[in-house]
Amino acid sequence: MSNIKLLRYFFITFIITSSFVFAGGKDKSSRLSTNVFDYQSDEVLPERAKPFLELGDPFLGSGNLYPGFKLPTGAVWQPRLWVYGTYRSAIQTFDRGRELQTTEWMNRLDLFSNLQLSGSERILLGVQPFNRDGDFTGYVFAPNDRNNGSQNRFNFRIRTLFFEGDFGELFPSLDNNDKKALDLGFSIGRQQLFYQDGLLINDTVDAIGITRNSKRIPGVPWISNIRVTGLWGWNEIHRNDNIDDPDANLFGLFTAIDTTPSTIEIDGIYVDANDEETGDVFTWGIGSTQRIGKVNTTFRYNGSTALDNHFTAQSNDGHLFFTELSWAPHYTHNIAYINGFWGIDQFTSAARDPTTGGPLGRTGLLFAAGNISSFPPPISNRTDKVVGMAIGYQMFFGGIRRQFILEAGGRRDRSVGGFDAIGIVGRFQQAIGRRVVLQVDGFVTGQEAEHAGYGIRSELTVKF
Repeated sequence: MSNIKLLRYFFITFIITSSFVFAGGKDKSSRLSTNVFDYQSDEVLPERAKPFLELGDPFLGSGNLYPGFKLPTGAVWQPRLWVYGTYRSAIQTFDRGRELQTTEWMNRLDLFSNLQLSGSERILLGVQPFNRDGDFTGYVFAPNDRNNGSQNRFNFRIRTLFFEGDFGELFPSLDNNDKKALDLGFSIGRQQLFYQDGLLINDTVDAIGITRNSKRIPGVPWISNIRVTGLWGWNEIHRNDNIDDPDANLFGLFTAIDTTPSTIEIDGIYVDANDEETGDVFTWGIGSTQRIGKVNTTFRYNGSTALDNHFTAQSNDGHLFFTELSWAPHYTHNIAYINGFWGIDQFTSAARDPTTGGPLGRTGLLFAAGNISSFPPPISNRTDKVVGMAIGYQMFFGGIRRQFILEAGGRRDRSVGGFDAIGIVGRFQQAIGRRVVLQVDGFVTGQEAEHAGYGIRSELTVKF
């Protein structure tokens, strides 16, 4: 497809989407009501949705709490066990225009067991028995090669297992008057790390972290809270190419500052690879989230530098600028959004889970990985020498139980082997009962020097 046709196609999709975004409508139901409503009793309110298994005090239940027992440290524990999870099953077919058409049925199960010991201490165990390293259990109908047919990825690998707590709450006898700076939060074990909205790091890593929260600066009233976290990760570190690096160590310092107008994040991560084939890398990120007038905004700058000038797919020099804008159009409950990015050189994240792909999934549906089987983002979410955007509109019907998203976007790619692409995508979601969601997605893309891509999928999600 020529550049002229690409621009024409993008212009048409942009106009179609913009007509949805800026169509205000005349429904004034979003105005604050002046009617007086009676207090809703427990008989009127919806019944509590219970997790799959509850032992001890119920999750978000009512009534008296179990008194628990007192530890020698002075802490009072009230153990209760909650088991819950999410099952996803998807039937999907796609052809991004650069590979063979794929048709498949795939499944994913995320199962968790939460042993809540107190309000601040808990042990969380999680398994994903239907998938491993980006491969999922199901059936591949096409293409007709040696990889089609039944796919079995059953396993009992532990994907989450950590203990978290607060030092001051574990040892309250050391500070009966609560005057000492002992409120240090910590966590140790296999846990998800998610910073800069996943641009800097989005992975599940064996790590230990210590957090100092509720810090203030005397004489600076516009800063309400400072949170600082130091972290060391030593295992299960998947580098920028989504592949596990068994020799890597990860060291991070993460800071969040709540101010009067904004929440500011300043983060830095050093990855020591111990391997010249992957290389060491230092990554950093600065982000600011705030409301400007009636528009919700987020601005982020992330960067990376390969140490010792050793450039690889896991460690390289680059910069990534990212912005998000969203608002509720007048007289509606809907959401309009415009997100954009600009990648200079080859920005590399510190760590990325095998199911997440590149850092740009946050841009929108066109760039987001499905996180189930091989269903790809319609447009590449890698960051090498690119500029792009997504503009979309989310509509709600019948309260929040039914919604539809329409989005158009594209990227201009100047990396080696890269290609320009544009597309349009739609997503419909319908709640069924209290625990089931039906989702249907479809996309069409136009790509430079290739035929048009397309994809459609239906997914059933059950929360229990």
